[in-house]
Amino acid sequence: MKLLLLCLGLILVCAQQEENSDVAIRNFDISKISGEWYTIILASDVKEKIEENGSMRVFADFIRVLDNSSLYFQFHAKVNGECTEFSLVFEETEEDGVYTVNYDGYNVFRLSEFGNPDYIIIYLVNFNKDRPFRMLKLYAREPDVSPELKEEFVEIAQKRGIVKENVIDLTKTGKFSYLWFSLPKFPCY
Repeated sequence: MKLLLLCLGLILVCAQQEENSDVAIRNFDISKISGEWYTIILASDVKEKIEENGSMRVFADFIRVLDNSSLYFQFHAKVNGECTEFSLVFEETEEDGVYTVNYDGYNVFRLSEFGNPDYIIIYLVNFNKDRPFRMLKLYAREPDVSPELKEEFVEIAQKRGIVKENVIDLTKTGKFSYLWFSLPKFPCY
C-alpha cells in the first residue's frame, strides 16, 4: 500500500512538472466554463480506453461551476449498447484548475485552454487497478473546430507522450455525419 501511494505521489509530481513545461496550454478562467460543451477529440496512451465501448469514451454535454467551486459535469456514453446520461461532481483541489473524481479509478485532471473560452483541454491522469494512464480531451462550444486547432491539440498530445495513432477525432468517426450538426446534442457515437 505504501508503495502504491509513493507511486501515485511521484506520478502527480511528474504530471505537474510536465504541465508547467507546456507553454501551449494556459490556465483556464473557471468562471467561463459553465454551459454546453461538445467532445471533439480524445487522446490517450491506452487507446482501448477511448475506443468505441471504452470506459473513458464519454461525451460532455454540460458543465456547471458549483458554489463550493467543484464542477458538475453531465455526460453521455454507451453502456451495454444503450446511450446513457450520467453526471459526476469533480472536486476542486488546493491547486487552481486541478480537480479529482472517482470514475473507472481515481482521476486527477487539469482544465486548460488555448486562450479562447470557446475551447478547453482536459488533461487527466487515471489511476485504476490495471495501470495508470493519461488522457487529453478537447471540448468546444460548437460541434467542430478548425483544422489548425485540431493539429495544435495533436501536437500537445504528442508532447505529453501520446502517439498520433492514439488520437481520435470524433468529428471524423464513421457514424458522424454532416447531418448530425443540426441536432441539439449528439447521440452516443
